[in-house]
Parts: sequence; C-alpha cells; structure tokens
Amino acid sequence: MRLYTYFRSSAAWRVRIALALKGLAPEQAFVHLLRDGGEQHAAAFRSKNPLGAVPVLELDDTPEHDGAVLTQSLAIIEWLEETQPTPRLLPANPLARARVRAFALAIACDIHPLNNLRVLRYLKQAMGQSDEARDTWYRHWIAEGLIALEALLRDAGPGPFCFGDTPGMADICLVPQMANARRYQCPLDAYPTLRRAEAAALALPAFRDSAPDRQPDAA
Repeated sequence: MRLYTYFRSSAAWRVRIALALKGLAPEQAFVHLLRDGGEQHAAAFRSKNPLGAVPVLELDDTPEHDGAVLTQSLAIIEWLEETQPTPRLLPANPLARARVRAFALAIACDIHPLNNLRVLRYLKQAMGQSDEARDTWYRHWIAEGLIALEALLRDAGPGPFCFGDTPGMADICLVPQMANARRYQCPLDAYPTLRRAEAAALALPAFRDSAPDRQPDAA
C-alpha cells in the first residue's frame, strides 16, 4: 500500500492513526498542500483523487486489490476495519457502532469541512477577510462543534477513551480535531470529557507517532 499524506492534514492524520493501530506501515508519498500553490492540484495527483485532497490510499496490484485507489478518511478507515478486523475500531453491537459513527461524522462532516484549508483560503483570498476575521470564523465553528461532542460523550461511560476502554474511530477523529483547536488557541476548559479521551489516546504510540510533528514531511 501507499498512503498519500500531508503532515498537517487532519484527515490524513486520522488514517495514519488507524493504520498504526492495525499494525500496518504502508509506503508514504508526501503531498504538500501549500508549496507552489499546492501539490494536490497537480494533474498526476488529481488523477488519483479528483477532489485534490489527502489522504489517498493506493492498494497493491494483487488480484484482490487490482491497484484500487481509496479516498476519504472515514471510507479508508471503514475499509481497514472490514479487511483488518483486529483490533476493532468499531464496537460489535450495531447500536454502539451507530453512536461511534455519529461522533466521528460530527467531526469529519460538520466541524472539519468548515475550517479546512480550502475554506480558510477562500475566506481570505476571494472574500477579502482579514486574518483576525478568518481566525474568529475558525474558533466559532470549533466551539459549536466541541460543545456538541462533549454532550455526545456525557452518557458514554467512564472511558478512558471516547466510548469505552479501547480506542476506536471516535478517538481517531477527536485527537486531530483537538490539535486543531489548540493550534488556533481555542479555549478547551469546558470540555473535560474530550480532554480525558484525548489524553488517553495520546498515551498510545499509535497516536503519538502519527502526530504531525513526527512526520518526515514536517521538516
């Protein structure tokens, strides 16, 4: 396998965590989202993902995979869960699975898209917003999202992770989102359950070693 990634991409970080939890270490190809207008816009990369976004997971040429190219972080994580079921990233119980997916999708579909690089660039370049206005936008949507996430975990049990005593898809999505909040100096005191789950996850090598500052392309 080959993972197309960028060290600071939250979505790529999710997949790096999932791969590490599954004990997989694919070859990495680095796509710098800022250099020379963004390597994600190159025709060669767009042929792999027309959206021009990371992560992309390129599979081998075996008859089973036939060189398939997978996009979208949660779709890739779901594929990993189906093909490499140990350790579990989703609970066995269907209702519990739905709750974990809802939490993960709240991040991947509701919070993160409002604050990703494309949106922030458009606010500044096309709409003429100042850095201060852009950052205010960012913090507003982070706060809206984290309030909801904290409420979703209120009845999830003692943890230490988001949903139980082992990390899963919810934790995989939470850790990069919390890092983004800190990067933009968003207050986090009001989210003790989220911070507890984050701390438990970051105690594990799979989460720590997948962090942006530990990636080869971060230099």
